[in-house]
Amino acid sequence: MKLYSLSVLYKGEPKAVLLKAAYDVSSFSFFQRSSVQEFMTFTSQLIVERSVKGSRASVKEQEYLCHVYVRNDSLAGVAIADSEYPSRVAFTLLEKVLDEFSKQVDRIEWPVGSPATIRFDTLELHLNKYQNPREADPMTKVQAELDETKIILHNTMESLLERGEKLDDLVSKSEVLGTQSKAFYKTARKQNSCCAIM
Repeated sequence: MKLYSLSVLYKGEPKAVLLKAAYDVSSFSFFQRSSVQEFMTFTSQLIVERSVKGSRASVKEQEYLCHVYVRNDSLAGVAIADSEYPSRVAFTLLEKVLDEFSKQVDRIEWPVGSPATIRFDTLELHLNKYQNPREADPMTKVQAELDETKIILHNTMESLLERGEKLDDLVSKSEVLGTQSKAFYKTARKQNSCCAIM
């Protein structure tokens, strides 16, 4: 699971304006990084331009997923991740980032802002924190713990069933032993009775 980009944009009437962005392109080769970053910026702007206000969507492009959230006040967020990254965590992150952004950056700056003029430094921190969704998101962490517990419980049940099967074999053997013991006892009794001294 990898989170590559986190962007905050303003959905203007003709075009979407990039306000702030953070990227993690370390998994790409050094010579491709600037091109990949430009492509992520272009894709983010395009998705926001084509999205309706007050909507959330996930757009799949090859092995990547672009999660977009456009609020009714035209503030938008885009998270670009691989296809394994949980959608719920991505949208939780976008909602959190947009709430923080709207509290820290004055609404008047949104239509005319740019990454150079907007002061919002927590985007990079969120990008790093949410690289591991299990650690960053409490619900995902609980879900991972539940899955782990389910696996342990499943393995325990399997071992109990195996043990139960072995116990069944022992019980059936003891039943056989019981009949043989009874037969032996009867035979021994007959043998001893013929040799009894009076």
